[in-house]
Amino acid sequence: MGLFIGILAASVVGLAAATASAQSLSLEGGGSASLTGIVPQTYAQFAAEQDISLQVVLGQTLTRSALKLASGRIDMAVVPPGAYRTMSKGVGPYAQQGDQAKKLAPNIRALFGFPAGTFHAITWADSGIETWQDLAGKRVYIGPPAGAASGQIQQLISLSSGGLTADGGDYEGIRAPWGAAAQSFQDGQFDVYVASAAVGSQALNELSLQREIRILGVPEDVLNSEGWAKFLVEAAQFQSTVPAGTYSGQANGDMDQTSSASAMMMSVHKDMSDDQAYALTKAYWENLEAMMNANALMRSINPDLPFAGMNAKLHPGAVRYYNEAGIEVPGDLLP
Repeated sequence: MGLFIGILAASVVGLAAATASAQSLSLEGGGSASLTGIVPQTYAQFAAEQDISLQVVLGQTLTRSALKLASGRIDMAVVPPGAYRTMSKGVGPYAQQGDQAKKLAPNIRALFGFPAGTFHAITWADSGIETWQDLAGKRVYIGPPAGAASGQIQQLISLSSGGLTADGGDYEGIRAPWGAAAQSFQDGQFDVYVASAAVGSQALNELSLQREIRILGVPEDVLNSEGWAKFLVEAAQFQSTVPAGTYSGQANGDMDQTSSASAMMMSVHKDMSDDQAYALTKAYWENLEAMMNANALMRSINPDLPFAGMNAKLHPGAVRYYNEAGIEVPGDLLP
């Protein structure tokens, strides 16, 4: 069954009432150019047709949104599985909250999962870098200073290159905020730019038109390895493909390039009513095809992988929808 579906950062979308009580729900998402922002905003537009009101605020730091959700200060949030995992342990960005974070984590319940930005390992076509092994001795952008992405990118590089690591000195790993990375790449501050972006991103297409690029795809033998399968599970990743012809100025654009995309969870507070969680889940799945048609950047969502990367328990209302739809729910996600 066909399941999987002018923006300002920190934009707010107010839509029609969701329930008989005309209650509106707050939903926090990520950057407007990322699927962490595109999915909630597009979802809100279609949910309005189902009499569900969502007030979407974009441009948020998702680790903070997760804590706000767990604390009951917002109704819904896009939550990275890595954030949920570290909150459950009271470590990482939640180290200051410690035991309190661990107590709050079980308040988060998931409705559905979707991929965030796909990792695009980009180099200039005339750089001489044609394989992952060519990263040896190069300067490589590996994501922002904080968060899980840097570790995921380094794992991707290690797997794809046969073991190159930044910690081992095989290449120079450069960390910087996502927003500054594209310009820094154009300015020559690093040789390889591992971007996290929706497949077909206009920003990446414009980059390719300025100067021809090459995108490094994960080798076939790696895709068939146990290490790759383990990486997808442990790093909360989806396998993702950049189809041939996606970017106008791509030197190897005549072939599909396979990479990975970080998983995200659309999450709610455990105290949300079962009926509301059911309606929200149904609104997403029954409108996913229309959402994908409305925004081509959502076409990287795989309808056959509704739970990939998820590690928070599902809300009982969501489980009710999946049971009715005949979708088998993994046992470890049952509440």
